[in-house]
Amino acid sequence: MNVHLVDGTYELFRAYYGPPPRKSPTGMEVGATVGLLRSLYALLRSDGVTHVACAFDTVVESFRNQLFDGYKTGEGIDPDLMAQFPLAERASAALGLVTWRMREFEADDAMATAAARFAEDPRVERVYLCSPDKDLCQAVTGDKVVSLDRKKDVVTDEPGVEERFGVAPASIPDYLALVGDSADGIPGLPGWGAKSTSTVLARYGRLEDIPPAPDDWEVKVRGAARLGAVLREDQDAALLYRRLATLRTDVPLEESLDDLRWRGARRDLMESLAAELGETRLLERIDADGAWS
Repeated sequence: MNVHLVDGTYELFRAYYGPPPRKSPTGMEVGATVGLLRSLYALLRSDGVTHVACAFDTVVESFRNQLFDGYKTGEGIDPDLMAQFPLAERASAALGLVTWRMREFEADDAMATAAARFAEDPRVERVYLCSPDKDLCQAVTGDKVVSLDRKKDVVTDEPGVEERFGVAPASIPDYLALVGDSADGIPGLPGWGAKSTSTVLARYGRLEDIPPAPDDWEVKVRGAARLGAVLREDQDAALLYRRLATLRTDVPLEESLDDLRWRGARRDLMESLAAELGETRLLERIDADGAWS
């Protein structure tokens, strides 16, 4: 069997900035939720999709905001999009999906935890991390746990991560600590670009294993003296940024692998939600498919 772990927050954003806006019968903007519903249902009806869970950043902020003031928040998110987060979570549940609503942790933490847990089950052939986010590349393991960009239909395994970033999955948090990640509010260190970072980390792997003196580096990097000085001066900041970029694998998820088996949409929840959204076409399709729990 395969396990599909979906980044519901990413899917909601993708739906919001993709299809045209759409109003509910009461005048509320619901286009992203409708788009999410259709996208998730399409996934569920795909061949080989049997065990699925969907994770959401329910409050956007997490424990990382207590570690660093500059970490991402909900500030700047369009109110019409923010208002659909509760609807999106209801939509996932109405489809019959295990739905993880993250508060202290983030959706990526839930996915990384689930991937590490379920990949150990001998019944699982492959775990798909359904998100293009580079953070999740650190959870990629061989060809057992892979990243799936559903928009581009691209699967990235461990060699693919190394080809894309120049480093192994285990070094992704260190990579992001140096290069930065604007999506998460991680500034990175001045001067450390993708090329210099991948060259150094491909040799040393982790921040603390990089020799303090650039003259001792066994790889050639342009501007090594300046980069080494920055790393020495900002070592504590780099370690903090790595902590921010490191996904947690200890999120207390209650569900077992068997709980993730999709058994159909929940008629009671789906019919009421469809009426609220003014969405009848998907409901008609579910009726035609007989995909009810």
